[in-house]
Amino acid sequence: MLLVLGRWVSHAFIPRVSTCFPALLPRTILRNFNKIKFIVHIHSAVSVNAVSPNRATMPERRPFVRLPTDVFPVNYGLCLKPDLIDFTFEGKLEAAVEVTQPTNQIVMNCADIDIITASFVPEGGEGEEVNATGFNYQNEDEKVTLSFPSTLQKGSAILKIDFVGELNDKMKGFYRSKYASPSGEVRYAAVTQFEATDARRAFPCWDEPAIKATFDITLIVPKERVALSNMNVIDRKPYPEDAGLVEVKFATTPIMSTYLVAFVIGEYDFVEGQSSDGVLVRVYTPLGKAEQGKFALEVAIKTLPFYKDYFNVPYPLPKIDLIAIADFAAGAMENWGLVTYRETALLIDPKNSCSSSRQWVALVVGHELAHQWFGNLVTMEWWTHLWLNEGFASWIEYLCVDHCFPEYDIWTQFVSADYTRALELDALDNSHPIEVNVGHPSEVDEIFDAISYSKGASVIRMLHDYIGDQDFRKGMNAYLLKFQHKNASTEDLWDCLGQASGKPIAEVMSSWTQQMGFPIIVVDQEQQGDDRIIKLSQKKFCASGPHTAEECPSWMVPVSICTSDDPSHACHKVLLDGTDATITLNNVRPDQWVKINPGTVGFYRLQYSTSMLESLLPGVRDLSLPPVDRLGLQNDLFSLSRAGMISTVDVLRLMEAFINEPNYTVWSDLSCNLGVLSSLLSNTDFHEEIQEFIRDLFTPVGLSLGWDSKPGEGHLEALLRGLVLGKLGKAGHKATLEEARLRFKEHVEGRQVLSADLRSPVYLTVLKHGDSATLDTMLKLHKQADMQEEKNRIERVLGAISAPDLIQKVLIFALSDDVRPQDTVSVIGGVAEGSKQGRKAAWKFVKDNWEELHNRYQGGFLISRLIKLSVDGFANEKMAAEVKSFFESHQAPAAERTVQQCCENILLNAAWLKRDTDDIHQYLLQRKGPPTV
Repeated sequence: MLLVLGRWVSHAFIPRVSTCFPALLPRTILRNFNKIKFIVHIHSAVSVNAVSPNRATMPERRPFVRLPTDVFPVNYGLCLKPDLIDFTFEGKLEAAVEVTQPTNQIVMNCADIDIITASFVPEGGEGEEVNATGFNYQNEDEKVTLSFPSTLQKGSAILKIDFVGELNDKMKGFYRSKYASPSGEVRYAAVTQFEATDARRAFPCWDEPAIKATFDITLIVPKERVALSNMNVIDRKPYPEDAGLVEVKFATTPIMSTYLVAFVIGEYDFVEGQSSDGVLVRVYTPLGKAEQGKFALEVAIKTLPFYKDYFNVPYPLPKIDLIAIADFAAGAMENWGLVTYRETALLIDPKNSCSSSRQWVALVVGHELAHQWFGNLVTMEWWTHLWLNEGFASWIEYLCVDHCFPEYDIWTQFVSADYTRALELDALDNSHPIEVNVGHPSEVDEIFDAISYSKGASVIRMLHDYIGDQDFRKGMNAYLLKFQHKNASTEDLWDCLGQASGKPIAEVMSSWTQQMGFPIIVVDQEQQGDDRIIKLSQKKFCASGPHTAEECPSWMVPVSICTSDDPSHACHKVLLDGTDATITLNNVRPDQWVKINPGTVGFYRLQYSTSMLESLLPGVRDLSLPPVDRLGLQNDLFSLSRAGMISTVDVLRLMEAFINEPNYTVWSDLSCNLGVLSSLLSNTDFHEEIQEFIRDLFTPVGLSLGWDSKPGEGHLEALLRGLVLGKLGKAGHKATLEEARLRFKEHVEGRQVLSADLRSPVYLTVLKHGDSATLDTMLKLHKQADMQEEKNRIERVLGAISAPDLIQKVLIFALSDDVRPQDTVSVIGGVAEGSKQGRKAAWKFVKDNWEELHNRYQGGFLISRLIKLSVDGFANEKMAAEVKSFFESHQAPAAERTVQQCCENILLNAAWLKRDTDDIHQYLLQRKGPPTV
């Protein structure tokens, strides 16, 4: 499953584009690099009370017991008949089961389902059918116990259950999804979302990933509707009891987990093709929009053979369908053979989709198709190992997109979208290890976060680099062949990779998956004749400042080193398996610089000595440091400044050194970090000064790019133009604002339609500096939009509006029927990120409407997302206490850790503001005036 996570991602990319991208914009700047001096020192950190020293306060665990093993399924014969008018469904289950020891009861998972009858039939005529005499529902644990009047003997049998349920509106289980027909009529589809623990809302089952079985699915549906499931249709015939219905029977599935089962009933068009290895691929779209499925089809047809070759294991099903669902909470879901997507994660309009959307669709398709092998063919044994599924898919999606679209420079974007995001979250005291012991279903949703996805992907990327591609692929092939159609744990993968590479994989990787956090590596150097002596030491990195606890964890860290002779390749590699190490680099001249972690692959922060850092700065200016290393250097220093380990002023000086930077992803990361700083300084009386800094920094690149694409430009230039113009517009750059207003007027009047890549920055700019008429025009555009991407594009920027009464209007709009349920969160989040006033208004709105919001999302990951977006930007201790108090009286079990992380972030912001405000203000005042070259 791919979540639209927080900045928001893993998935990570779109978030960054959507929240940070429309943000600020420039004037001019150039700094003499020789004048930049870095003082690496420890600030006296303001104590961040209420944050435990270096240990996460885990939410209180609820008692939980997994299902008994005395009865288990072999095959589910499942027939479902949904009613798309009354939003109910009838079901019949005939499950072939094995009884392993005599019992008079069967315990299954069941939620929001009423069982009408249940009976047990021993196979082979060895006993009579036994009717269940009682159904004991344990609602808290989402279980039902079927009681029988006599003992069920060992052996094979059929368990028959008739039941009814509701097509709910919670975007989980078997639910209804609202859409409009081409004529505008409101209709509903019946769709599924079972991961993690919601198959039990569609049929009684053994809803644990290790309890695999085959499935024979039959759907009874209106004859004019499309009916899809995991496998191909083998029979479609009239339903004898109703001439308006048909009975659709699907082929038997391979042995699989319940969370991967899927069925969809609705109205769809499709485009189809065949992969080079003979797999039928279809992309299902809303009616009349088949053309919008062509890009995803092209990606899927390239992707399946890529994975087949990479894993050296063929795709095991005869077909794969990709389908766009109107109401869908996640980004996408990897149901075996029937992958479901948000419309914006699958559909591309050749004329009206922007470059970032094409890239997003490519990544999401790559992610979900990777799961067809890694997750579906081999499945985690329990949710503790969820990270294996999601971390791996979040890594290999980039490998796949790099193969399909090398012009995207996607691995540099990985560092900005996933790697740095994981570092940010994992530096908190309220982070968690990659591997988390999960029990009760309410705990599962909490681990669908940036640790499982983005840190998981980052440590796999580091592992791949440590092992080398050839041995990594060899180990992956052995793992998939050994555990195909079975379940596996993290240790199983380490064993296979260790055997393939001959390296201590389990020992190295357990230090990264079984303890939370990561190290900061402190680096110093000394020249001895023709040799350079490098001194490394590691300690835990904490967002609150230097690690002070007596016991300091350590990691087995693969460390690479390069020099200015060959910045793109490591000249030395070492496994740092202790607290420190000394390395001798032969034949390194005094005028050469040395860089640790080339490619920004190792999952750690770096703190260089002053002399080493200053020697790297010319590599930023003359671009001899590769883009990914320029990005990593800046991001490390920004993180150190937030932790109080260097001055924020030092980072601002470094940022000015990026004035001639050409790379989109480097600018994207700078933009995000400046967005964080701008949000922090909105709590001061000199917010305009940081806007001026932003305008100065971004103006040269804005002038260079201009508003219109030039011949020969490609994907990355389009992304950079949107980023820069959005940044300048939000920051109030006069020329950008004037041009944005002119182009917006022409767009609205239909005289000159804005290109898709310019819409977000233009919409953002005119709203940020707009009035009620601007907002009304934007809401009219939203209503007229036929494409969900355009609606989402508008929704994400509405919060930029400044007037308090208009902010309130946007918040009310967020809960209206004009906004799809899953998108309400991004509208409210946009308000919170838009301004200081917006942040206060959004938080009040969430509190005032908590019951409705919590009921709407039923404790899923969207509630965590909502909380994070609403409160993360606050920066005073009083607000941290208020947030903590509110959620003590308004329980949100699936978001407990998120609340703790938000309170910690608010306190960290408060400490940062208190520590560095005066110095930042003085710097911004004294730097006014034209910079020197």
